[in-house]
Amino acid sequence: MAPILQSSQPWVEKYRPKQVKDVAHQDEVVRVLTNTLETGSCPHMLFYGPPGTGKTTTALAIAHQLFGTELYKSRVLELNASDDRGINVVRTKIKDFAAVAVGTIQRKNGYPCPPFKIIVLDEADSMTEDAQNALRRTMETYSKVTRFFFICNYVSRIIEPLASRCAKFRFKPLSEEIMSNRILYISKEERLILDAEALSTLSSISHGDLRRAITYLQSAARLFGSSISSENLISVSGVVPATVVEAIVKACKSGNFDLANKEVNNFIADGYPASQMLTQLFEAIVEENDISDEQKARISKKLGEADKCLVDGADEYLQLLDVVSNTMQAFSNMPEGSAYEG
Repeated sequence: MAPILQSSQPWVEKYRPKQVKDVAHQDEVVRVLTNTLETGSCPHMLFYGPPGTGKTTTALAIAHQLFGTELYKSRVLELNASDDRGINVVRTKIKDFAAVAVGTIQRKNGYPCPPFKIIVLDEADSMTEDAQNALRRTMETYSKVTRFFFICNYVSRIIEPLASRCAKFRFKPLSEEIMSNRILYISKEERLILDAEALSTLSSISHGDLRRAITYLQSAARLFGSSISSENLISVSGVVPATVVEAIVKACKSGNFDLANKEVNNFIADGYPASQMLTQLFEAIVEENDISDEQKARISKKLGEADKCLVDGADEYLQLLDVVSNTMQAFSNMPEGSAYEG
């Protein structure tokens, strides 16, 4: 049974760093937190930054290095705030855990074992404002025996009274070099063959998110075996192929509405997500050299509006057609608001 279990384990978990010093590319964060581990003195902490940059890994590594495996379960409470985000969770689960005092064990099995517990709130920016307000009082009341680790992508969604009670740590997007080194290490461990083009593609489609890159790599390995190409990675990632994006941009430049409509229909028929097309269309438009900044700004504004409409549940075909029509208008340099005559 053991080999089957091993093969089904997500590589994200299998290769998750177990110690703070192993977290990649977050040198300032690691330096400060290493000092915390040496002294056993720990404030409330707020980790924020893009997905897949090591926030949760760092929080869990600190907890494990402070208490060790033996005390971890009794001293650390992990909650995903996107699931447990209401005020009742703060009043019951969090408060009950925070209220129980802990013994003053000093250094057990080589671990500092400071006299407090840790509550890790992942995706804390999903918590309701009422829940965050209720948490303020809990933090103050039980600060002697409990420390809170908040993890979020958007620090602006954490209310100021909570944020001001925490030491803040910003996690930066991972560089292509750091991601490539980690991916090459995993590839070597898993005996995969990855050429330079595939490695570059993986870094590009992951946008600095190492967790996403590792997931794509594992998916491709399961589908295509040990030799993985750039095309394999694109097919498992859900990224729209560059040729499809180029065809839509070319149709917009042509000024032929029927051709543009045909490309949009083909795109929808192929089942690609419209939101992904908007992202890649934005990147393609920004890199265009033969249109003005004003035209780019006008197209980007429309892309943003369409993205919001898609989030609100609008029809993908109509939104893409609207974007394409406005992009044609911008390419033709017509004044905004006038009808396009193809």
